[in-house]
Amino acid sequence: MTDSVVVGVDVGGTFTDAALYTAGSLYTAKTSTTEDQSLGVVKAVEEVCGRADVEPRDVDVFVHGTTAGVNAVLEQGGADTALVTTEGFRDSVEIGRQTRPALYDPGDRGTEPLVPRNRRYTVDERTTVDGRELSPDESELAELASELAEADVDSVAVSLLHSYVDASSERKVAEALEDAAVDVDVSLSSTVHPEFREHERTSTAVVDAYVKPVVVSYLERLTERAEEVGLPTPQVMKSDGGRASPEAVARRPVSTLMSGPAAGVVAADAVSDGGAVSFDMGGTSADVSSVVDGVEVTSDLQIDGHPVALPAVDIETIGAGGGSVAWVDEGGALRVGPWSTGADPGPACYGRGGEEATVTDAACVLGFVRGNLGGEVDVDVHAAEEALDSLAMEAGFDSAVAAAAGVYRVANAAMARAIRGITVERGHDPRRQSLVAFGGAGPMHAAGVADVLDMREVVVPRASGVLSAYGLTSSDERHERGQTLGGDDPEDVYHELEDRVLADVSDEGEARLRRFADARYRGQGFELRVQADTPYSYGGVVKRFHHRHEREYGYRMDAEVEVVAVRVVATVEGEKPEPTVAGDDEDSLLETRPVRFPGYGDAEAEVHHRDSLEPGVELSGCVVEARESTVVVPPDRVLRARESGDLVIRGDGG
Repeated sequence: MTDSVVVGVDVGGTFTDAALYTAGSLYTAKTSTTEDQSLGVVKAVEEVCGRADVEPRDVDVFVHGTTAGVNAVLEQGGADTALVTTEGFRDSVEIGRQTRPALYDPGDRGTEPLVPRNRRYTVDERTTVDGRELSPDESELAELASELAEADVDSVAVSLLHSYVDASSERKVAEALEDAAVDVDVSLSSTVHPEFREHERTSTAVVDAYVKPVVVSYLERLTERAEEVGLPTPQVMKSDGGRASPEAVARRPVSTLMSGPAAGVVAADAVSDGGAVSFDMGGTSADVSSVVDGVEVTSDLQIDGHPVALPAVDIETIGAGGGSVAWVDEGGALRVGPWSTGADPGPACYGRGGEEATVTDAACVLGFVRGNLGGEVDVDVHAAEEALDSLAMEAGFDSAVAAAAGVYRVANAAMARAIRGITVERGHDPRRQSLVAFGGAGPMHAAGVADVLDMREVVVPRASGVLSAYGLTSSDERHERGQTLGGDDPEDVYHELEDRVLADVSDEGEARLRRFADARYRGQGFELRVQADTPYSYGGVVKRFHHRHEREYGYRMDAEVEVVAVRVVATVEGEKPEPTVAGDDEDSLLETRPVRFPGYGDAEAEVHHRDSLEPGVELSGCVVEARESTVVVPPDRVLRARESGDLVIRGDGG
């Protein structure tokens, strides 16, 4: 056990969560998210430090999950960006792939590119898969630099054809901009993502350029504010579930787009016994991920329709959170989300001027939520009832309570559909997995979602209300670099990648290096990642590929295995908190109050305080309140408290 003080802060759409671990004890806090996130982050740290009776200057490790990058994309608030590409390929970023989300909808225009056509520039150059054939002319590069200087852009993405084979032409473009003193941020696809598949590589470079000024500026502000109160330089969670220094993140800010949600999955994996689905429901959205053999990392990430081909925890996100608005569509059906009231004005029950009925308002009317939320908001039951009354009239319900039950069940059904997508549709049986519920609203909906999916067990971790922040405290530093192989010797490429990845780590002596290879049967269009030996062995890759292909798809082929790309992952192990449960020796029963359990009817339900639950206690048909979240246990499920402080809710009575 360590005496280090480790703080994790995760920013959500409504609340900013903090977790502090020191000497076996865990402290948590939840504050309102601020427009300038750095202000709310520092406030959350000061709040949790106050509860732990430590000063910010006593903190040894400060880890942060940010939404600055992803918000810039979702809200179209990124930099004015230009794209430089090979002549003849100006529109590839807009053309995309043949796959269409609405193939037979003639009115579907697809995703609007982050770079409009008048800010896309071309150079006369050509690199083939065998190497460079035509270099850009110096005068042409000078003219390009002049045009970009006059274009009034903040950032430039450079993605030339086959630059993963030879990056010299992309570097020449960057040098021309530097020589002409063009004051812009530059993202080279050969640095951001040096791999084949032109559309994905270009899109990744464009997104990186689009968010770079926003993310870098935010991290600079946060670092300055951290220094002012005595905090160490923040480390930043990346999409792949590992953390990195601000300097490393600034080189590829696109790597932080799934920063906060990734931390929650890392923590969910740590508290599960294997075979779990992480379920994080916050104020604006719900994130789900299947954790079967550890955290699943994918390179098939899409943010608002824009491909980002960098490693990221495999997460499905839907617009169903506590602040999601309930509404009636043209056919008279009740719907929930995807838009949200956010932190301001928030749900009607927050008393901040919100008038639209939300999921949180429904929980309030059902009797699940009362009193104070997170030490920040006093619940206004009357305001919630007025909002649900209006919805009831529009949707044809006979009362606000009936409308609230409808909202609750519609939200649960939407989240169950998302879980089916990452389990059943991928060959996993959710009935064999535990549902690990966290976030401000996750434990309140988990049993209902589990009922829809016939999942027997729900696990509510001790720090469920701020589990993403807790996951930050236990995360490892992680860096990955990949390269399309081509005709190069794999061992030489591995050595080059190892040098590049070690340049990002904080302590080379503590770094653990692992090699991977992306392989496929010749003629296939997509690859599977398998571990590779040191030194490289083609036979070893083939053996592991056959095994994984059979496990994933149920068969193997008697065909040549092609190694398409190689990767190196460097990790530096972080702190691994093991908090103990102190208990407060008080009676856990707070009160009884009228509650409607949707699908079960009205009841006088007991309300218990989570911190006072004795290990081994069994409860049913009740509400369990904590500072950051509320746990709802319907009448046909039984809650048990573990020694660890985690709560297990089973549906078979055993």
